[in-house]
Amino acid sequence: MGTVGVEIAVRDDPRLLEALASLDRQERRPDRVLVAASPATPPKLLDEARQRFSALPITFRQYAGGVVDARAASLADLTETLTAFLDADERAPPGWLGRLVAPIEGGTADFAGGPTRPVRPPEGSIERYLVLLEASIYADLVPRRVTYLPLQNTAWRTSSLRQLGFDARIPFAEDHDLETRAARAGLVGAFVPEAWVFHDKSAEGSLPHWARKRYRYHVAMAMSLLKNGELGRRLSERRQPVAHPLRYLDAAMKPFAVVDAEFRWRRVSTPAERSAGRNPPSGTPNAR
Repeated sequence: MGTVGVEIAVRDDPRLLEALASLDRQERRPDRVLVAASPATPPKLLDEARQRFSALPITFRQYAGGVVDARAASLADLTETLTAFLDADERAPPGWLGRLVAPIEGGTADFAGGPTRPVRPPEGSIERYLVLLEASIYADLVPRRVTYLPLQNTAWRTSSLRQLGFDARIPFAEDHDLETRAARAGLVGAFVPEAWVFHDKSAEGSLPHWARKRYRYHVAMAMSLLKNGELGRRLSERRQPVAHPLRYLDAAMKPFAVVDAEFRWRRVSTPAERSAGRNPPSGTPNAR
C-alpha cells in the first residue's frame, strides 16, 4: 500500500467545506489533500478551511484559469502514489476512499471510479433531470464502457496521470479524453459501485443557465470524440433514455454542438491530431 492523495479543484464554491469535512471522517485517511484553487476562490473560504480542518494534511495551491487548468497545472504537485479526485460539491461517506483505491492497490486496475447519489431528494424539474441523467450514466453507460466515468470520484496511479496529462482544450470533457487515452495505452479501469459519494446538484440554477452548461458539455464531448476518433461510434450507440421531458431539449442541442465542435477542434488541433482522429487505433477499453 502506497500513499494516497485526494485533490479537490475548486472555484468559488463554499461547499468545499463539506467536502473537506467528509474527508476528515474517512476510515482510510488520505496522506494529503490538495485543494487546487482558481483565482476566483475567495481567500476567506480558504482561510476558513485551514482553521476548521487543521487535523487534515491539506496543501492549498492556487492555479491560473478554471478547474480544468488547475487540474492540469497541479500534476507537478502530486507527490502520492495514488491520486483520487473529489469535487467540491461532493461528500464522501467514511468508507469511500478505501473502497475506491482497493482495485488499484490490489493490482487489478490502474484507475477506478464510483457512482454518485443525490445528497437529498431533488427539487425542481432541472435538478430532477440531472439526478436521473447522472444515475443513468452509472447504471447504463459506465458498466459497458469505462471511459464514461466522470472524473469526479475516481482514483489513479499518479504516474499514469502525469504521463497522460489533461487536455485543457477540452474543458467539461477532459475526463472522457483522459480515460479514452488511458484505455488505448493499455490501462485497466474498474467501476466500483460501492465507492459512491453524495453529489449536490442544488446549484444548477435556471433553465437558460442549465441549457448553456449542457451545450458547452455537448460541444466538449464532441471535441473529445473527434480527437479520439469515436464520434461515429457514439452517434450509433444506443442508450436507455431518461424519463424526463428535458431529455428532448437536451437531445435537440447535440446536432448543433457537433457542428460547433468540428469548427472548434479544427481551430485548436494540429493536422496530425485530426489525421489520428480519422484513423483511430483499434481496440476497446480494458475494464473489469
